[in-house]
Amino acid sequence: MSVQRVLVVGLGNMGLSHALAYTRIEGYEIAGLCTRNIDSMELPEALRGAPRFSDFEEALTATKPDVVSINTWSDTHAPYAIRAMEAGAHVFVEKPLADTVEDAQRVVDTAMRTGRKLVIGYILRHHPSWIKFIEIARTLGTPHVFRMNLNQQSSGAAWEAHKRLLQSLSPIVDCGVHYVDVMCQITKAKPVQVHGVGTRLTEDMPAGMYNYGHLHVTFDDGSVGWYEAGWGPMMSETAYFVKDVIGPKGSVSIVMAETVGDIRSDDINAHTKTNQILLHHAALKDDGAFAKADERISTTDEPDHDDLCEREQRYLLRAIQEDLDLTDHMNDAVRSLRIVLAADEAVRTGRVVTL
Repeated sequence: MSVQRVLVVGLGNMGLSHALAYTRIEGYEIAGLCTRNIDSMELPEALRGAPRFSDFEEALTATKPDVVSINTWSDTHAPYAIRAMEAGAHVFVEKPLADTVEDAQRVVDTAMRTGRKLVIGYILRHHPSWIKFIEIARTLGTPHVFRMNLNQQSSGAAWEAHKRLLQSLSPIVDCGVHYVDVMCQITKAKPVQVHGVGTRLTEDMPAGMYNYGHLHVTFDDGSVGWYEAGWGPMMSETAYFVKDVIGPKGSVSIVMAETVGDIRSDDINAHTKTNQILLHHAALKDDGAFAKADERISTTDEPDHDDLCEREQRYLLRAIQEDLDLTDHMNDAVRSLRIVLAADEAVRTGRVVTL
């Protein structure tokens, strides 16, 4: 089986995790690393021998990669992905796929036209505990109620990273695509209406941007959901991590066990960890009492953030080697982006958006 030579573009937190994942997987080798400040970076030992570039076009021309891994700011995702596929490379691109629905569709259309594989970085799709959570939620009947959030009380380097993201993306767009994607996987229904509210809790961001937002989405099967996200040193850590689905037959929730200890909301590993899945059954006995006790499903052996990045890249390799049909994967990415961008539009206009 031929080895896939990878050009990794962007070496922030996610880019480094993906780059290191390629070094651990048989079937990949690093063709080059590209980021603007590459000359001043102290790279992990496993990456130090790789060719270095500070310009994407130069790197693409010089390395002629089989795969381009795009982990840059979101405004470059679409043009870099399209350019890479036009050059003959398969693409992994971090979420969100693009800054607009139109650009996201252009990326998908390019993948279909060129026959290149396109995998989008929806890390929760490769998480065994989240897969289990979604499977259980589908057994609860319809309609569903989705209640989800991920607020991050950030300071120091974490707040600086959030401020860089706030140059182009609000929290409900950047983080929201993950959890809206989870909602869509569970209900399979068509989203029909989106509303959003948001506000600026600091002036330390561009005019017109907001660091707290709340979206509401309605589906054509009667399901409804909300997602809340806020970033910054002012954010509360009370109820910062809510992952809850309710149906006629009961509810399923991701909860932290009492033994977890002191976990901060800006800890990236805490964003994917579940620790426990709590399943509640709604059925009642003749006397009105619950017919079945709640179930707690332990997930303490789940993979960490770097392991999940490796699972994403193994999925891409399998898609290439086995010629997997990624049509649904790509269309789902456009659908979830459409919802969060509609919420962003609602925040800015004060109007409900009909899809």
